[in-house]
Amino acid sequence: MAYNESIFNYLKTHFPALDSELQQHLATIGQMKEVAAGTVLMKQGQYLKYTMLVLEGRIKLYREGEDIGEFFMYYLEPGDACAISMVCVASGKASEVMAKAVEDSVVLMIPIEHMEMLMKDFKSWYQFVIESYRRRFDEVLSVLDNVVFKSMDQRLLTYLQNQQKKLGNQLKLTHQEIAADLNTSREVISRLLKKMEQQGLVNLHRSYIEVVAL
Repeated sequence: MAYNESIFNYLKTHFPALDSELQQHLATIGQMKEVAAGTVLMKQGQYLKYTMLVLEGRIKLYREGEDIGEFFMYYLEPGDACAISMVCVASGKASEVMAKAVEDSVVLMIPIEHMEMLMKDFKSWYQFVIESYRRRFDEVLSVLDNVVFKSMDQRLLTYLQNQQKKLGNQLKLTHQEIAADLNTSREVISRLLKKMEQQGLVNLHRSYIEVVAL
């Protein structure tokens, strides 16, 4: 295994909580992988050989089922780790979720044989893993709260506000993509977005949604 300066620079930029010695170690044992938008990185029922850190792009985590279709959970972005892959690797169990790149992305794959050593020898890795678990758990709870307690127009508003924080005021999202994330139909989303446009909250364009005042 050879040290990769490019990986180290990514880690310094996006994972500052990891100490320098750990960043250098990950730059030696990790495998950097470029993936095109639409690439499935993790499947339900798959036994994983790596855990994953996101260096560039955006990864969508979701579940699929015959009855519910696609159930959106959360996105991973630069600086995030896939906590579910960490759990699967640690427990030796198969994944129960899907992970797909929604943009051209770069990820760092860390082989499972290094997990125990990283937890034991690097305090900053241990703290990073615990924080990753906590953040993902909070996000899943937020999704469940939205589904159970909020109407679809409230869920759409919250969804767009969250996307605005990450992507800015021009959201390059199709009505179908939003519908899939919110587990509803494209027609419902189109109708609600049109209503929001009439209220002056957004402007709808052919290839993106412009946020005006959410």
